[in-house]
Amino acid sequence: MPPLSKSKIDRAGRLIAANGELTEELIELEEAFDQYRAAHLDPLSRTTLELQAWLQDYGGKYYIAQRLKRKPQIVRKLRRLSGRLTQLQDIGGNRIIVDRNADVDRLIDFISSHIQNGSTISLKRVTDYRERGRDETGYRGAHLILSRDGYTIELQLRSRIQHYWAESIERSSVIYGYHLKEQEGDIRVISYFKSLSDIFYEIESGRNPDERRKINLDMEREEAQEIIYASDRHRIFDSYVNEDVVRTLKSVKSGGGGLENWIIVFNWNTGAFVTWDAVGRNADEANRKYVEYERQFPAEQNFEVVMIGSSDIATVRQTHSHYFGIEKFENILENFDQSIAGLKSRMDIDVGSRQILSLLKRKKYWGTKSISIDTLRNHFARGVVTFDSSLQTLRELELISVEGAQGPVSLSLKRKAEIEAYL
Repeated sequence: MPPLSKSKIDRAGRLIAANGELTEELIELEEAFDQYRAAHLDPLSRTTLELQAWLQDYGGKYYIAQRLKRKPQIVRKLRRLSGRLTQLQDIGGNRIIVDRNADVDRLIDFISSHIQNGSTISLKRVTDYRERGRDETGYRGAHLILSRDGYTIELQLRSRIQHYWAESIERSSVIYGYHLKEQEGDIRVISYFKSLSDIFYEIESGRNPDERRKINLDMEREEAQEIIYASDRHRIFDSYVNEDVVRTLKSVKSGGGGLENWIIVFNWNTGAFVTWDAVGRNADEANRKYVEYERQFPAEQNFEVVMIGSSDIATVRQTHSHYFGIEKFENILENFDQSIAGLKSRMDIDVGSRQILSLLKRKKYWGTKSISIDTLRNHFARGVVTFDSSLQTLRELELISVEGAQGPVSLSLKRKAEIEAYL
């Protein structure tokens, strides 16, 4: 297939993003668009294999995978940025997940050193969003912009917490029906994810967020959750997690060893896989199948067709977890990673209950030191709208001791560890 000119590639991107009427020229340019995207697969795959070889000496735990950016994502980005197709730097992307933020620092130095010591890969620049987060959404991660054989590859480096946040906002975006990372949807939902990212960063930096910030986050979460719940059209949250998919994918692996590319079709209407196909590393064959699947399962009908590459398909469960199913709805904004000890939200206690616990703890009302319910309600907890029901919840959970119908009330010393965990 003859090489494409830069002007033709950019014209293809411009006309497809404009969503004009179907013409012979547009059909030809669609083919050019697909050819240009597919051309990233070979340099991307060879970059992944080279990174994997380097990482044998890294000495730490990691997950690595690759993906070609989906056509709908490319088109939306061209519309949003009014840019040229040849300017996009993330059509081919690698992703490496490590345990901690400090490991991301170490990995940047590790990869940069290997590139400087002689490689067919060159490092164009490092864009680091970790300290401040992206202003719009709070996204955090470090991006290494690489170049190989004239193609730009974006390497994303994330800690597990940063990756958990990114996967959570991806999953919520599909359920909500708006692309939150692209600043679509209600600002209150976007604000929740930004606040969540900020608190995650505090934890990774070794600082424990104070109780007020945690309570505020819970209030934002409840508001965002109601907005998402009200907008969901497909009841995706009633579906299931596809725990057996990895085993099935392994059983149909095409063979040959080394890096494997997979086309995965996910139906967000049902929260389940439609099909998957091992397509190897041949760019022409992979692109032919990719285009075929995209036409058969259009994004407009809430299907997602994605090409992901890894030497171990089980890795994809870590690097692209939002393709492997949706847990029940109440966990969409709740299921914090287990490594974030002490921050995991509890569904049996509401925001008002948490506020009351915080007030009593701050005033040191433990055991025999107590306060009347009227004083608590009228002086310290005037902002707790759900005071009566929240207080009743705390009584039922035996987190507080109440003498008689009207108090006085104090925190239970027997439940001190549990109370502190809630806060």
